[in-house]
Parts: sequence; C-alpha cells; structure tokens
Amino acid sequence: MNGPAPAGIYPMQYAFFDAQGGLDRQAMRRQAEAAVANGAHGVAVLGLATEVNKLSDVERRTLLDWVLRDVGGRLPVAATVAGATAAAQRDLARHAQCAGASWLILQPPPERGRPEGEYEAFFAEVMSAVDIPVAIQNAPEYTGIGLSDAALSRLRDAHPNFILLKGEGPALTIHRTIEALRGRLAVFNGRGGLELPDNLRAGCAGMIPATDSFDYQVRIFELMRTRSDADAEQAEELYRAVLPAIVFVMQSLDSLICYGKRLAAMRLGLGEVFDRQPGTRPEAFGMECVRRYARELGPLA
Repeated sequence: MNGPAPAGIYPMQYAFFDAQGGLDRQAMRRQAEAAVANGAHGVAVLGLATEVNKLSDVERRTLLDWVLRDVGGRLPVAATVAGATAAAQRDLARHAQCAGASWLILQPPPERGRPEGEYEAFFAEVMSAVDIPVAIQNAPEYTGIGLSDAALSRLRDAHPNFILLKGEGPALTIHRTIEALRGRLAVFNGRGGLELPDNLRAGCAGMIPATDSFDYQVRIFELMRTRSDADAEQAEELYRAVLPAIVFVMQSLDSLICYGKRLAAMRLGLGEVFDRQPGTRPEAFGMECVRRYARELGPLA
C-alpha cells in the first residue's frame, strides 16, 4: 500500500443507547466531535468497547455511517469488522470501504479450536475483498484466537493491504511481537492505554483506547514522539495522573463497558447512560469512583 501506515491514538467509540434501547444519535455525535476537538489522530468504531456483539448488522452499519459523517474527513476512521463467516465479514468490509473508512481491523471468527490454517484462510478471504489497509486483531487474551508469527508473515506476503496488527497484551508481549515481525507490520495495542509509554518505547505505532481518557493519551503520544528526555518525563507525569482511572475501568471488558462508558459520558457532559443487556449493572460505590475520576480528569472539550 502507498503512504505511511496509520499511527497515533485512535479512541474506540462507545455505543450509547437511549431510554428506548435504540442507538443514541446525539451522544454518538458528541463523542465523535470530542475526538476531533481533543486532537485524536483517528477514530475507531465497532470494536469490543462498542459492544459490537450486541448490535445488529443494520446497527453496525448505522454506527459506522454516523461516525464517518460526524468526523467529516477530518480524521481517518478505522472500522472493526466482525462476523461468524468470511462472507459476513466480506460484506461489512466492502460496506466500510465504500462508506469511506480509512482502514479495517479484522476480528477472528468466534469459533475457537480450529486449525490455524483455517483462520489464516478466513482472513485471506476477507482481505482479498477490499483494497484499503487492513489489520488483524491478534488478541488471544480477549478473543481466544491468535495467529503465529509465521502465519502473519505468510498473510503479509500474500496480501499487500495487510499492513497492521492490533494487539491486546502487555508491553513485553507486544515488544516480542514487534521484534519477530521485523518491521513488516505496524503494531497497535489496546488495553485502555495501560503501559502506554512503554508500549511506545517497544515500538507501537499507536494505541486504541476508549473515549474515557484518550485526550491524556494523545498528549502522552505527542510528547513521546519527540524523543526528548524532558518531554518523556512530562509524558510519564501525565501517565501517572491518568493511570488510576485506566486501571479502574480496565478490570474487565464488562467493567470497561459499564464504568468506562459512564466516565466518558460524564466527561462529555452527557446525561444518563442506558445499558443494553446482558451487561454489568453499576454499583453505588463504582459510581462514586467514576465521579471522582471524572472530576480529576476534567471535561472533554
């Protein structure tokens, strides 16, 4: 593919619902606008934080279309593509490309325990359906499925648009992956921004946190990329300031969706958050913590 690989902080959009259980248009618009206003390098949608497994195919396409419309070309948009079959993922991938997505993040199919070659063939079929940059979400800690370095290399050889890897692991694991890939794939990490400075030192091209603390992470990324010792120390200070909130919401995926979304809503100035079940219901003590972190982090412009 021509041009540099994507880099920077891409906040994954939460799915906000209204009191009737449908998607909340105004809350989604507010979230996308905050990404632009607070210096995000791009926006991501339809990942685990977007509760993609609770969305119908129509809702997935609607959310993607809304985000693309609200961003209005001011930032690149990465769309996660999930589906039980290669055909389902092909259809969504083609829709995302036609709608204007900048790059795609392919999730493995939900069925675990297949031979690695079947997963490799699955990804190859979806990659062949589009000609925009593609990443694989290689996160066995979250999805239970991961490809070996050898399989990733074979896919890279066969598909020029496969240029990125999306991980969900500790900085040590990510560093080993980056070393093994020898620069053939750019690597993003997630995990809400845990170990952000060390992920960048390990060679990550960027991170995909959720909305709740991405603005701090943008500032950390910009400071770390100067390679100045003074800027690195300032980045570490910012990381120490935001780390308690990251640790709180990243206890589990359920915690992220329950409390991380509410932290984002408070910082965005939104009203009540409505959940789509199944999911964790907020506890009074948890909400006390969320309110404290929202005060400490401050509002999102």
